[in-house]
Amino acid sequence: MNKIWAYIVFTLTITPWKIIWHFKPKKGEPVVYAPNHSSYLDIPSLCLTVPYYFIFVGKSSLEKIPLFGYMFRKLYISVNRKSRSSKYMTIKEASRHIAQKRSIVIFPEGTIPTDKNPELIKFKDGPFRIAIENQVPLVPVTIPFNWYILPDKGKKIGINQHTMKMIFHAPIPTQGMTLEDVDMLKEKTYRIIRNELKKYNPQLPEKPLFCTFEKSN
Repeated sequence: MNKIWAYIVFTLTITPWKIIWHFKPKKGEPVVYAPNHSSYLDIPSLCLTVPYYFIFVGKSSLEKIPLFGYMFRKLYISVNRKSRSSKYMTIKEASRHIAQKRSIVIFPEGTIPTDKNPELIKFKDGPFRIAIENQVPLVPVTIPFNWYILPDKGKKIGINQHTMKMIFHAPIPTQGMTLEDVDMLKEKTYRIIRNELKKYNPQLPEKPLFCTFEKSN
């Protein structure tokens, strides 16, 4: 259903797409996908391109998206980022799905930046904790053009014609890592995604405008 919904979105907006894989995903071998987040188009882009059955982890406001919101409530993991207990239950529920051989998709930024797109903002701990606690690979994902195709302009909706490109980078193994390695994994993922963004968006400054990670409270 999600792939059908995503295909309809891309067909109606006449948006072509291209997928670049730096590894070959295997069914039954779960990973944590960590994509940058710059547009409401990111969700249908991931639904269209991520193979096999996977689980989204996202903020509760995603439940308001037409059609996808219904599926999100029924199938995926909703998190209240202001609640510690909700964050704890999110990690526990994600771990349950990984044990059932399902991959997880979670935006490390947690939200769409309000300005400076396509620059990254600070990464949160979620995807890195989930990957390390379950000892599964983390896959950085770069979405370089969605910020331009469907910019976040509040209530105004406008589509700019451009190919939607999705780059799935080589997995970062987490075997042997502990939670003390969260910041290191976060930093490595940030560098991979930002270097790729810079390749397609040369207007980005040489150095990031933001810290690469924010420490947990």
